Parts: sequence; structure tokens; C-alpha cells
Amino acid sequence: MAHYAFLNENNIVTEVITGRNEGELNIDWEAYYGEIREQVCKRTSYNTHCGNHNGGGVPFRKNYAGIGYSYDEDIDGFIPPQPYPSWLLNMDTGCWSSPVPYPEEEGFYTWDEETLSWVNNTL
Repeated sequence: MAHYAFLNENNIVTEVITGRNEGELNIDWEAYYGEIREQVCKRTSYNTHCGNHNGGGVPFRKNYAGIGYSYDEDIDGFIPPQPYPSWLLNMDTGCWSSPVPYPEEEGFYTWDEETLSWVNNTL
């Protein structure tokens, strides 16, 4: 079973469906589903996150697509929405990173965009 993402005219994911495995019945399912819906359709891997495959397999298109994600043709990958204006996109992984590394000290931290720092919220 494979998953497919439908894209709008701005390459934003509008829907993700479960469909046939690519190549099953010798059909290009991306093209098939895309023609039916009259939208661009791209296969996505449920097991891929930040350029890694959780089962040790080959990562596919950087991230599993979600509604609101964008598809970048240059990296052939799905990119989640930018969480904060200061965060930078890693083109190798398709994920966003803060300009300051997450603290190594134990605690529960949240990002403060105003101060561009991690705030410890541990009680």
C-alpha cells in the first residue's frame, strides 16, 4: 500500500490518500491519480521523516507529506510549514532548524522567536 499527495497550483499539499503500490498492474499510479483528480499527484513515504527512513530503508522525498506541506521540485521532497520566521531549511533533510541548537541540559524547552532562544518551561 502506498500513499499519494495531491498538490494545488502552488505545490501545496491539499490531501493525502492511500492507494496502490507504484508499478502495480504496470500502471504509473502518480499519473493515474493525478489525471482522475486533475491535480499533480506525488507518491510519499509514510516511513520517511527529515530525510531518514525509520525502518532503515531508503528515504523517499524527504518527509511524509501532510496537508499544508509544500513540494519542492528542486530537492524532490515535501517540506513542512516553517514553524518560525528565523528557522532555516535544511535542503538535505527537508526539515527546519532553529538558529540556536536545542539545549542539551535536561528540561522541556520551547522556542521564543522574540529573543531567538530556547526557554526552559520545566516546572
